[in-house]
Amino acid sequence: MLGICLVAYFTAPHKFDIVDGMNFFKGFSPFHLLWAIWVIDMVCQLIPIKNHIPLGSQKLFRNRFKPIREKINRSALKSHILSTTKAAGKVMLLWGALVSVIGVLYIMNIIDKKILLLLSVVFYVCDLICVLIWCPFRLILKNRCCTTCRIFNWDHLMMFSPLLFMGGFFAISLFSLSLVVWLVWELSILIYPERFWEFSNDALKCSNCTDKLCTQYCQKLR
Repeated sequence: MLGICLVAYFTAPHKFDIVDGMNFFKGFSPFHLLWAIWVIDMVCQLIPIKNHIPLGSQKLFRNRFKPIREKINRSALKSHILSTTKAAGKVMLLWGALVSVIGVLYIMNIIDKKILLLLSVVFYVCDLICVLIWCPFRLILKNRCCTTCRIFNWDHLMMFSPLLFMGGFFAISLFSLSLVVWLVWELSILIYPERFWEFSNDALKCSNCTDKLCTQYCQKLR
């Protein structure tokens, strides 16, 4: 996808006109397919799906929750949620600073809408790198793996944040849906914190995990 976008940037820059205003509904371009892929990805984070979707993304739903047999230590659970939320806040501040720099560059006309869209595609690739190769956010979050990650469903909000500056249906629709996904995730942590901790949700324990996604951290796959 990134390769196609880069080729379009240099050989067919008019394809990027989709991001202007309501041009999304005028004609067809490869970016319509990219938009559809991203929307489907986000919708899958909003509905409970038993198979084919990583547990780390779906652990907010009841059908992925396997309560431990013993009584949950509510004090330890609260401490865990507070500490991971504090770490997530640091990630949000760092990402906000990066996006602010991007916004300043756009306002100063150093970069344009095409670059903003390319940055979102680059962040999309970086999200896959975080899962499959190495995740820098793990240094802050201290999570064991992607399955236990506190910010797993922040991915689309982070990757679409550069689009916030350009306006238009293409950008607003993607950012708005990513914001909904983020809000649902955060509200679920607030209402059902036990679903997000491996010592209250047996499904998150390494011994019970069936995901084969984050191979670089998974002890079972090494």
